[in-house]
Amino acid sequence: MTEVSDCARCKIPANEKICFNHGGRGPSFCPTLSFAKLVPEVLAEYRRPELEPMARMASIQEAECYANRAPGPYLLQPSKCRIQETIELAAKLGFKRLGLAFCAGLQSEAAMVADIFEAQGFEVVSVACKAGGVPKEAIGLRDDQKVRMGTPETMCNPLMQAEILNRSAVGLNVLLGLCVGHDALFLKKADALCTVLAVKDRVTGHNPLAALYTSHSYYYRLKRM
Repeated sequence: MTEVSDCARCKIPANEKICFNHGGRGPSFCPTLSFAKLVPEVLAEYRRPELEPMARMASIQEAECYANRAPGPYLLQPSKCRIQETIELAAKLGFKRLGLAFCAGLQSEAAMVADIFEAQGFEVVSVACKAGGVPKEAIGLRDDQKVRMGTPETMCNPLMQAEILNRSAVGLNVLLGLCVGHDALFLKKADALCTVLAVKDRVTGHNPLAALYTSHSYYYRLKRM
């Protein structure tokens, strides 16, 4: 039986990993080794007309996000922020209309994003998570399961957001601050390819890696049962 892939705990140096270098090596749980026969099948997926341009342009965009690239010893020097990357990738793919699915709590940020996208020549269709105005009772929530108990409260509606953007014929969806779980539902429902500009993290200013970087100190409790 094939061991479960556990790349997160691979201890092999990057310059010796088989996933980085042909002829390299991998641990017993290495998926590059155990799923080698899967590679041609997956490569065929990349050649599908609806995926091939994104696969190729995304890799080109990745390289263009570093400055002073040249043969020989190279020190990584990143040069572009994520919103700039998003703009450039969308332009490379010829998208004219972008979908912006955002958390209603980040409406001011969504307006700034829309302004930037429009300044770059894109049409933006933006949809807040509360679209539809559906009460939380519609999905079976009790009053004690609301954020503000004792008051009417509308549900986050990612399936509505996705369907509106599906019907708006957007080329690319950009997610901004959707809640954990709501983002998963949106991604499941969306027809167009999606990218994430920022995720929801109420405590860290929408920077979830802050908790990882302090998991040995302030957030040590995350490692406790």
